[in-house]
Amino acid sequence: MGICSHPNVGLKADAAEALPALCYSDLHEREFFNSASGLRNWEEHELSFVQNEMALIERIQKDLTQAMMSKDELRLSVLRMVKSALKYKEIEKVRALEDAESLQVLQTLVKQRRESVEQFAKGGRQDLADKETKEIAILENYLPAAPSDSDMNAAIEAAIAETGANSPKAMGAVIKAAKARLEGRAVDGKILSERVKERLSKLG
Repeated sequence: MGICSHPNVGLKADAAEALPALCYSDLHEREFFNSASGLRNWEEHELSFVQNEMALIERIQKDLTQAMMSKDELRLSVLRMVKSALKYKEIEKVRALEDAESLQVLQTLVKQRRESVEQFAKGGRQDLADKETKEIAILENYLPAAPSDSDMNAAIEAAIAETGANSPKAMGAVIKAAKARLEGRAVDGKILSERVKERLSKLG
């Protein structure tokens, strides 16, 4: 049995797939239908739900359809996976995803594949490493541009100044602060960590 995670309701659902609809239906009945203003709030919520997700979902669905028509199996597989990952996150949060959350989902998928590339390469499976690399390229089409070297270095310097870091022991705090300054950009966590480590090693 699933439990609706909305703070205002303890709704039980028989299946995960039904969770969002049941939660919204329950809220709709218990809260929003109690007044005319409540009904307007519900309608505005639904409109926001559609507007927040429509652009990305539409683009993915359009590209997915094109991949089917062109019989591009790899792209089709990746886009289906992306669509499922976004929907799963919506179910988990029981609401529409914000732009930053959708971006985080895509970045997580890229990170997983970068890690797989390394493992496959070490294991002598270059064929699988190449496949993962191609999937990364497809995913990156839906991500914002990565920060330039100068942007990343500037974020690291600002993070060091902000945290008062003076040795590699402060690496975690510096990385966190630098990521915050680069929020909304497609940051490669491994590259950022390596640069922070190198910069701090010169201070210690």
